[in-house]
Amino acid sequence: MEPGARLRWETATVTAIEPRTPTIKSFFLSLPQPPAFLPGQHVDVRLTADDGYAAQRSYSIASAPEHGGPIELAIERLPDGEVSPFFHEVVAVGDEIELYGPIGGHFVWSVDAGGPVLLIGGGSGVVPLAAMVRHHAARASRVPLSLVVSARTTADLLFGDELRMLCAAERGARLVATVTRDTAAPDGVRRGRIDRALLAEALADLGGAPRHVFICGANDFVEHVAQLLVDLRVPPAQVKTERYGG
Repeated sequence: MEPGARLRWETATVTAIEPRTPTIKSFFLSLPQPPAFLPGQHVDVRLTADDGYAAQRSYSIASAPEHGGPIELAIERLPDGEVSPFFHEVVAVGDEIELYGPIGGHFVWSVDAGGPVLLIGGGSGVVPLAAMVRHHAARASRVPLSLVVSARTTADLLFGDELRMLCAAERGARLVATVTRDTAAPDGVRRGRIDRALLAEALADLGGAPRHVFICGANDFVEHVAQLLVDLRVPPAQVKTERYGG
């Protein structure tokens, strides 16, 4: 779909399913025409039962626009969820899923917007930020970018190995990963919550004041990080947030 085209519900086919963490799987969905989108945008997913009951949820796109093939949705299984258990327990390769989008113009970034850029994600909130990092790498950008990610355990660090590789290989991109519940963490992964000192270090790594800041995660996580940035004198007008319940 071309940018600016009128959105409509479309039928996508599941081409692959890949486990990512103990609670998150990636679902690769192919549309008749690969959609044009910006890193950070999302799609709506609609499931309709035989009796006509429909459930709808929004999921960020994890893939980079440059990929050009099926879009990737990394979906966390929520114990009390209505849609995510269906994906994890029922959906199989070859199934058809209704999609609407891409949607969203606030929580988006491309290398053309410049930087420096600070990305901060907790848990599955890393998904739209991963799209931005993948886009940064695909464009071989030298825009300064720091990514700070937090998860309960090392196994829960979504796209952990890939993000470490991209941030190590791409000039100008840096990664700081921390875990809150592991008693021990491997080299390169810190322990504890994101705090003021960690964010101050990430800001210093940028080599200048951030032009764009993106925070994504659960409500409490976003509130906590946003307040720390205020304490560090990051202008609120430069901070964009995306939240999910929990």
